Amino acid sequence: MDKIFLNDLLNFKQDEIDNVKIKFNQYDGEDDPMTLYQNDPEIVNTRWLFWRAKRSYFCEGQVAICFLKLSDDTWLLTTIKNITQDLEVYDGIAYNGEELEKYKKYYGRVIVKYHKTLRAQGIYYKTICNQLEVNQILPVIFDGDNFPGYDKVCLSFKQLEIIVKRRKGDWVAALENQKAVYLITDTKNGKLYVGSATSDNGMLLQRWGNYVLDGHGGNKELIELVNMKGFDYVQQNFQYSILENYNSKVEDKVILQRESWWKETLQSRKFGYNSN
Repeated sequence: MDKIFLNDLLNFKQDEIDNVKIKFNQYDGEDDPMTLYQNDPEIVNTRWLFWRAKRSYFCEGQVAICFLKLSDDTWLLTTIKNITQDLEVYDGIAYNGEELEKYKKYYGRVIVKYHKTLRAQGIYYKTICNQLEVNQILPVIFDGDNFPGYDKVCLSFKQLEIIVKRRKGDWVAALENQKAVYLITDTKNGKLYVGSATSDNGMLLQRWGNYVLDGHGGNKELIELVNMKGFDYVQQNFQYSILENYNSKVEDKVILQRESWWKETLQSRKFGYNSN
């Protein structure tokens, strides 16, 4: 089967290709651009695409293609913009640009396969356009990982926040009518909190949604932690997983018994954040 390359879709003419550059965006050791993109695509499509410290990536009149790393060799096309102004700014957003409407149907949907070996973020399109193989065209705009199964759920606070606030369909369907015993891990110090989601407290999606709102969900020791260290501490360090899941027909008392068993087994009363 013949390979399809990015330019088969974009159809830049030979006299246009010299004027096109790509910016490859990936985790920089501090912020995860994929999480930012899921919260607000413009954070990546403007701030990450047009930011520069000292090195200049673009100049006025060029076309900028924005890619976001999905895996080692796959990249998501998020926008294509015409550079309308070089602001000559350093350590900030250094350009103004206008999104090219004719390519809009591809934004957030086209995934290309490309093995990036150069360390540079900005690369001339002409040097690699014959290596940018179209791997997949999604039916809808990419909004993160699909629900992986109850035994594989492991979410950072930011990932959980996206699921709750954006009401991601497959996650909502899996969690909104589910009872469970769940685990919150403080990745900063290793402390654990074991909790339960029952019909009495709104099932798993609502229970986890409470943590997104305030960080503590009404739990005594977590309230103390938020008061002492701030909501930011939870947002940066908490991780959420499922120990056991049950359908809505299972009696709440069964879930509460299992919750107590896990508290004893993990010693979360003695060494973690459980107070009872």
